[in-house]
Amino acid sequence: MKTLPYLFATVLMSLPQTSVLAAEAVAPDVAKKPHVVRAPFGAERNDDYYWLRDDERKNPEMLAYLNAENAYADQVLAPLKPLQDKLYEEIVARIKQDDSSVPYRERGWWYYSRFQAGKDYPVYARRRDAAGIDALSIQKANNASDFAGEQVLLDVNELAKGHDYYNIGDWEVSQDNRLLAYAEDTNGRRQYTIRFLDLETGEKYPETIKGVSPDLVWADDNRTLFYVENDPETLLTVRVKKHVLGTPVEQDALVYEEKDDSFYMGIGRTRDDRFITIFLDSTVSNELHYAPAANPDEFAVLAPRERDLEYDADHFDGQWVIRTNADGAKNFKIATAPSDATTRGQWKDWVAHDPKVFVEGFELFDGFAAVAERSDGLERIRLLKKKVESPHMDVRALARDSQYEQEYVKADEPAYSMGLDVNSEPDTPWLRYGYTSMTTPSTTYELNVLTGERRLLKQQPVPGYDPSQYATERVWVEARDGTKVPVSLVYRKGFRKDGSAAMLQYGYGSYGASMDPYFSATTVSLLDRGMVYALAHIRGGQEMGRAWYEDGKLLNKKNTFTDFIDVTDALVKQGWAAPDRVAAMGGSAGGLLMGAVANMAPEKYRVIVSQVPFVDVVTTMLDPSIPLTTNEYDEWGNPEQKKFYDYIVTYSPYDNLAAKAYPAMFVGTGLWDSQVQYWEPAKYVAKLRDLDTGKFPVVFRINMDAGHGGKSGRFRRYREAAEYYAFMLDQLGVAAR
Repeated sequence: MKTLPYLFATVLMSLPQTSVLAAEAVAPDVAKKPHVVRAPFGAERNDDYYWLRDDERKNPEMLAYLNAENAYADQVLAPLKPLQDKLYEEIVARIKQDDSSVPYRERGWWYYSRFQAGKDYPVYARRRDAAGIDALSIQKANNASDFAGEQVLLDVNELAKGHDYYNIGDWEVSQDNRLLAYAEDTNGRRQYTIRFLDLETGEKYPETIKGVSPDLVWADDNRTLFYVENDPETLLTVRVKKHVLGTPVEQDALVYEEKDDSFYMGIGRTRDDRFITIFLDSTVSNELHYAPAANPDEFAVLAPRERDLEYDADHFDGQWVIRTNADGAKNFKIATAPSDATTRGQWKDWVAHDPKVFVEGFELFDGFAAVAERSDGLERIRLLKKKVESPHMDVRALARDSQYEQEYVKADEPAYSMGLDVNSEPDTPWLRYGYTSMTTPSTTYELNVLTGERRLLKQQPVPGYDPSQYATERVWVEARDGTKVPVSLVYRKGFRKDGSAAMLQYGYGSYGASMDPYFSATTVSLLDRGMVYALAHIRGGQEMGRAWYEDGKLLNKKNTFTDFIDVTDALVKQGWAAPDRVAAMGGSAGGLLMGAVANMAPEKYRVIVSQVPFVDVVTTMLDPSIPLTTNEYDEWGNPEQKKFYDYIVTYSPYDNLAAKAYPAMFVGTGLWDSQVQYWEPAKYVAKLRDLDTGKFPVVFRINMDAGHGGKSGRFRRYREAAEYYAFMLDQLGVAAR
């Protein structure tokens, strides 16, 4: 274990070994103001802290409370400042400050981003393609600080000056490579503003487009930009518009308006650049509209939306290629359709459904296709190639003839994450893919599908880290209903599974989002202090296929929570951790998980870290004016219907707080969060303070200038991580060892 600074060691000697937190701090107490929340069918709930909600973020009493919580957090955590600083220094030391991304080629240019030492934000740049220029040569030049021939697109460090928060959500270069459109957010609420730049002259165009999502597409005329306008109150994506440079924004033409507020909306271009697409997405159905990029005036529908019909599609080699769950393909299959298709009756199966293999996506090339899949909880990439000697065989030929060969991209570890990387051009035999594990830093490879040659393009540099000193394992835990739940573990070699160690267990389990084992430069600081890190692949994700997701949503949501608890019990029983030294962590919907397990099994966790937690499920889902509510009725259920109300109210963390002893808590939020509004965790903490009979501290940290993703900037998030890591280590007794 690493030696602690002298000052911190001195503090430890003078305080109880269980914790070094400031004991004299007094937690804020906020007023109760009874408020009745009614459901349409008559159910009523009293909410004493409903008044903390202020959509404009201006209520002086509310702001005073949040500031008081921050002041309390400062006071309580002050003795841990030396440890926070040490953790931050450790984490930042593992980051190559002047790093750059792997360049990719598109329309004669190589694009990449790079960081400058000591600066928080990236520089987006490009270099013109020429003889001897490739991804490796550009990285070599960047590593040597040789930027001759580079064209800077956006220096975000300059753009961010004067802003407490700044983020570039999307940027797109026109088809003639001359014009740049980019979307910026200056408060973290994800309401973006579009700006324009001439890359040849450096001219900044005067027009700006506000209140949009970060989703931009140029038409072939290089003057028309398609964008998605948000509803100013709900922030839902509701309208696609197009702007012609040099014309008033107020005159932008309406292209499409979505009337069903349960759908999200996005736009894009197809693989072959032939079509502009509008993609509508709800939890259980999709719809794609398409128009020629050369003349995008009229959009056709690839297949009309149907409830429980999901599909996404791309166009290449004269046909649509469609990933879909149609005809009972719960784990999805791949079909094809002609370029002018407008009904599902025109679809023909290509890659058949396999109940044991979940199809996540695909990428199309001249001569082969790559399919991203999941099997037994792990990702893999399947390559489909025609059994012919000719290296060129288009997707239409692959689809017509089932006599193709297949192979899988190889992995070297028992628990890992593998996925398709940026493959911007289809006319190449090289497939780019990413690989990582809990011990292997993020790695980008290129594989020649014709020769089998594999070349390393980049591995995330981690100064001072030696992967040979760490080990990762995949274990299976039996949940209370007999379901086998996979768990990924990582620890420093020399770890003894004797039931004495401290453990951090992480989980999410919602929206079908799979939490795959990946390398984390921050987690190493825990492993080096003797901890084990466990990633629980609980139901509600899609690690084990579509059924895994369906078994963890709607009226099955409690499986997510009990899976997490059962994983904890099993790992403690197997000796991975001491029963009184388990920490749990989750964010957003994972914060819902944290709130639920804290209510259901508080005695099993010594400390819980809950970031931007979705903890007031009933009230939020009863209010369609809150961003994202209507899109998620098929995820949580609509509590305006009694059967869903009755179920949700049995697990909603805010509603189930009770007079009992809770673990130590670190709860974080952002005042400008648009995904989980700040008042959910604020109400939760206020009520928790009323009811908690335990002796452990509750710390509530509010970023007053940030949204759902926390503060902007490359290193500020590591300051945040160091703060809650120090709190966790102290509570687990690790900091004192």
